[in-house]
Amino acid sequence: MTMPPIAPRRPHSFTAHGVTIDDPYAWLKDPGYPEVTDKDVLGYLAAENAYFEAVMAPLRPLTDRLYEEMKGRIKEDDASVPQKDGDWLYWTAFETGGQYRKWWRKPVAGGADELILDEPALAEGKEYFRLGALSVSNDGRLLAYAIDDNGSERFTVRVKDLATGEHLPDVIPGMLSEIVWTSDDTGFLYGLANEQWRTDNARLHRLGTDPESDVELFKEADEGFRVGVSETSDRQWIVIATGDHVTSEVWLLPAADPLSPPVCVSPRKVGREYDVDSHGDTLFIHTNDTHPNFRLCTAPIADPGNWQERIAASADFYMTGISCFERFFIVDGREDGLDQIEIHAYDGGAPKRIAFPEASYDAGLGDNPEYDMTVLRLGYESMVTPGTVYDYDVETGAMTVLKVQEIPSGYDAARYATERLKITARDGTDVPVSIVYPRDFPRDGSRPLFLYAYGAYGYAIPPGFSTGRLSLLDRGFAYAIAHIRGGDDLGQQWYLDGKLEKRTNTFNDFVDVAKGLIAGGWTSAGRIAIAGRSAGGELMGAVVNSDPELWGAVIADVPFVDVLNTMMDADLPLTPGEWPEWGNPIEDKAAFELIRSYSPYDNVKRQAYPPLFISGGLNDPRVTYWEPAKWAAKLRATKTDDNVLLLKTNMGAGHGGKSGRFESLREAAEEHAFVLWQLGVEG
Repeated sequence: MTMPPIAPRRPHSFTAHGVTIDDPYAWLKDPGYPEVTDKDVLGYLAAENAYFEAVMAPLRPLTDRLYEEMKGRIKEDDASVPQKDGDWLYWTAFETGGQYRKWWRKPVAGGADELILDEPALAEGKEYFRLGALSVSNDGRLLAYAIDDNGSERFTVRVKDLATGEHLPDVIPGMLSEIVWTSDDTGFLYGLANEQWRTDNARLHRLGTDPESDVELFKEADEGFRVGVSETSDRQWIVIATGDHVTSEVWLLPAADPLSPPVCVSPRKVGREYDVDSHGDTLFIHTNDTHPNFRLCTAPIADPGNWQERIAASADFYMTGISCFERFFIVDGREDGLDQIEIHAYDGGAPKRIAFPEASYDAGLGDNPEYDMTVLRLGYESMVTPGTVYDYDVETGAMTVLKVQEIPSGYDAARYATERLKITARDGTDVPVSIVYPRDFPRDGSRPLFLYAYGAYGYAIPPGFSTGRLSLLDRGFAYAIAHIRGGDDLGQQWYLDGKLEKRTNTFNDFVDVAKGLIAGGWTSAGRIAIAGRSAGGELMGAVVNSDPELWGAVIADVPFVDVLNTMMDADLPLTPGEWPEWGNPIEDKAAFELIRSYSPYDNVKRQAYPPLFISGGLNDPRVTYWEPAKWAAKLRATKTDDNVLLLKTNMGAGHGGKSGRFESLREAAEEHAFVLWQLGVEG
């Protein structure tokens, strides 16, 4: 039988706040990172990958079967619904067998289809490929786009002349931002990643000039802030936004004169977030200055700090964003955790709310690039309803179906049911749970259940549709999403109640949801497969330490598990910007003690652990490869059980795993095969 690799222990410790922390696996962090050349490190990762392949080899037929199932539910030659932007209709399309999209357009007035960007050709011969920002100039003649071909999320910008198909000589490496054209299309704004992979700048590139001479229009001094560029809906203003997880500041530049001095809308105040759009000579400001659920203010562009309330904050309605159009503006939000879209007239009156048919769903504005629109593109799905694209007539309220996600191998929604449950956590808080299951599902505790959550950064997991999930449902599983604190599923306060000193609410909510599902007969202890990635992987690490007996299989993708070490390392790319989310253990002893109390790596102990499938990416700048590697090494050396533990490191990819729609499907099939194997479910 193949034996798992055992990482050597090497003495290493550090002392902070009078506490000495031993870390015998610290050597797995290559000191030359982001270059990883240490032979011992690479040797250990290679040994783990070889062990992974050996253990998974008997499951290859099942993995292949799951992959073919999942692939069979994807329309290979799928295309998006064309959308008008100026004189052109734009859309994307996959070809049969294609891993990547092709980007197309044709004249609104009639004419031939034009291929404007060929992702498959750009990805040819590359182990990894990802398209980042993409922006067509205002006159439709030029296309600026950015690609990453190793997963490091440092993009290279190129510019293509769409009339000739030729590339301009302009090439800008190291970019990490959007691309925004100036009004006259002689140049565009973008931001470079600095050595710490932080975008602390906004720059102007004039076509035909050396990027080394690009003008830096804005420079951020706070190392915890990130700078982004965008434009207002009417394309009159370029927006330079800077901020961290709790504080923001916005500057405006005329798109027609980007070299004019930027105007600050309102100077930063710690704990206040805001973003802006414009209509005529008025700014619309979406802000949480008086209430965590945000309100809407307006201000004259000539006096942008003079905020006047337009829509008050509400304890029941969480205002997530605003979008200005020429004849109306849109307020996006959530009520009781469910998406809402409201249409408001500029001259006042009651808003019109778009009605959606199901008790639990995911809905929002689609691609609406033009300022003067009377028909809005919407997207809608639920856990049983495939993705649907609508056109909504603002005047009449008529909703027209343009496209329903096609599932070539067949799909019958009547075979499945979905509910929205509420399960009471240990502190009396009701936690929403979205669940989908086969209609004949018995609630006698006999069936397996797959439970997913994230629970950080105010990111809500929507109850949307998944074709991959059907492979579990059709084998008798229920699938549940726990909308735990730390996300903003129930509003901004829901997020605040799962961060910093309240972080453990996130972990407790997840465990209590699992226990509530067991009590409700949905499953039983040891029959639950759980999954989370990134900060959701931190969640996985915490709950296998606290309640290992509940879980039958655990998927932890790119897991943020070495929390204390990472938050103590100010030189890592993300760390300074993360302190408002987790706390600063360098300066704050209470933060140090709290993080130390739950950091999954630091709390591995001698006990039985459930079967674990852990993944990482060598080039991942968000959760560095050594976090899952150190965690796996420590678990192997410490746990008292014989359950399988696998570590798979993608040696040519980053945070998102392998690129390409079929490669990512194969990774999902591997994980599903692991779950079915560990829960003893027939494949």
